[in-house]
Amino acid sequence: MSVKLTMKEPYAKSRFLSKKFRGYFDLLRPFTLLAPFFVSMFIMFASLVYNDRFVEFPNWWIIIGQASLTLAFLNGASNALNQATDVEADKISKPYRPIPRGVVERDEAQSIAYILYLFALLRAVTINTWFGVFVFLIMLFTVVYSLPPRMKRFLFVNQVWIAIPRGLFAVLASWSVFGDPFQMVPLMIGMIALVFFVGAMTTKDIVDCEADRKTGTRTLINTFGIRKAAYISLPFLMVPFVMIPFLVHYHMINAYLLPLTIFIIPSFLIFYLMLKQQQSETLENVQAWSLMYVTYLFYAISFTALIILGELGQLSFITPI
Repeated sequence: MSVKLTMKEPYAKSRFLSKKFRGYFDLLRPFTLLAPFFVSMFIMFASLVYNDRFVEFPNWWIIIGQASLTLAFLNGASNALNQATDVEADKISKPYRPIPRGVVERDEAQSIAYILYLFALLRAVTINTWFGVFVFLIMLFTVVYSLPPRMKRFLFVNQVWIAIPRGLFAVLASWSVFGDPFQMVPLMIGMIALVFFVGAMTTKDIVDCEADRKTGTRTLINTFGIRKAAYISLPFLMVPFVMIPFLVHYHMINAYLLPLTIFIIPSFLIFYLMLKQQQSETLENVQAWSLMYVTYLFYAISFTALIILGELGQLSFITPI
C-alpha cells in the first residue's frame, strides 16, 4: 500500500504510520509549521549577529534550535485548537481533515492543543523572560481567536488579531532570544510583517467562504466577494515594503536593509493569485496562501543575510546607521 503524503489523501494509505497517529500528525498541519520554525531560526541568528553575542552564547545553535521548535509547537497547538473549534465549518470546506473524517475526536484535538500550549510556555520561560512573555502573548491571542469571545467571527478584526502574533510578536519573540526586543530594528521588521499579514490573511479565507458564512464567521471574502476583498488587501500587502525607504531615511532601520523592498513583487503576485483563486492540488488552500508562507520565509532569510553582510561591513556602498 502506498504512503499517504498529503492531508487530502485517504487515511487508508497508512503504511509506516497508524491511521490514528497520522491523524494526529495532520492535526498539526506540518506545512504551516515550516514557516514559524525557519523564520524564527533566521531572525534569532540575525539578532545574534546584530548584537554580537557569540562569546556570551557559545552554544547558540542549541538555543536557536530549542527556541525555534518551541514556536513551531506553539503554532501546532494553535492549529489543533482551531480544528477542534471549527469542526462544523471543516465538514463543509475541508472534510478531508482528521476530525471530520472521524480519525481524531474533537476532545482529543483540544487536549493535544492544551498539552502543546503548556509545553511551549514551560519551555519558553527556560530560554529567557522576554521570550516567555511573547510566547504567552502569542498563546493568548491564538486561544481567544478560536475560543470565546472567538475573535475569528468579527469582520477585519479577525485578520488583525491573527496578524499581530504571527507578524509582530513572532519577530519580537525570536529577536528576544539574543537581543532587546524593543530595539528599533526588530520593532520595524515586526511591524512590516504585521501589516503584510493583515492583507495576506485574506488568502486563507478563500476556500472557507461558504463554510464561514454558514457558521457565522464574517470575512472580507464572504462579505465583499473575492475581487473587492483582494483590492482591500492589496495596500496591506504592498505598503509595508514601500515604506522601507522612508524607514531608512528617518533612521528607523539600517540602510543596508533597503533591498527588502523587493518583496513588493511577491506581494503583488499574492494579490494576483487571489483573483485567480487557483487551488493547490496537494496543499490545503489556494496558491496565494502558499505563496504567502514562502514570501514570509524568504523575507526572514533576506533580512538575516542583509544583517550579516551589513554588520560585517560587506555592503560598503551602504552606510549603516
